[in-house]
Formats: sequence, structure tokens, C-alpha cells
Amino acid sequence: MREERGTLSGNQIISEPLDLWGTSSGNVTVVDGGKMYVRGAIYGHLRVAHGGRVHVYGNVSGNLTVLEGAKVIHSGVLGGDAINEGGRMYIDGSARVLGHVRTHSGETKVDSKAQIRQ
Repeated sequence: MREERGTLSGNQIISEPLDLWGTSSGNVTVVDGGKMYVRGAIYGHLRVAHGGRVHVYGNVSGNLTVLEGAKVIHSGVLGGDAINEGGRMYIDGSARVLGHVRTHSGETKVDSKAQIRQ
């Protein structure tokens, strides 16, 4: 698994295992083959496509969108909305979502201790 401790500039497409300890200034899309741990910050939107896997421990300033066939665990801070469009999304007890949680389709589970905007 590749570790990134610096800054990724511009929009990124992730198709390999990546452990992000640094920051990304732009939108990030995780596609099939991509497995990403967000321990730092994404200053943009995070979109997870079919086959993508993400665990957010850090911060995402924009929206989190989970598409069909994707899996996401959110344990950090999300500045926008968490939107499930057919994947599997779990928001655990340590998470904060400053926007709304929306499920258009797919499986969404929210721990009762998670801080979600009502």
C-alpha cells in the first residue's frame, strides 16, 4: 500500500491501495481496485465508484457519495452530505456529519453515537 504524507494537488482518481496521511486539494474519486484510508484531509468531494473501498478517519470538506458496488466506513468529520446511491455506507460512533445523510438506494447504517445534522 502506497503512503502519501504530502499534498496531492488537483482532482485525483485512485485505482490502487493508498494511505493518505497528508492532504488532497481537489475532488477525489476512488474506482475499482482502489482502497483508500483517509487519515488526513480532502479539501473537496469524495466519490467512491463500483469496486472502490474507503475508510475515512480524517476530514472531508465536501460531500461523500457512495455509488453502487462501493463500500465506505466513515469515522471522521464530513463537512457536506453523506449520500448513498447504491453502495454500502457505515457511519460509526466517532463520526461527525455536518450535512445530511441521504440514502437514495443501497445499505446505510448509522451508529447511534454518530453526530449527524438533523
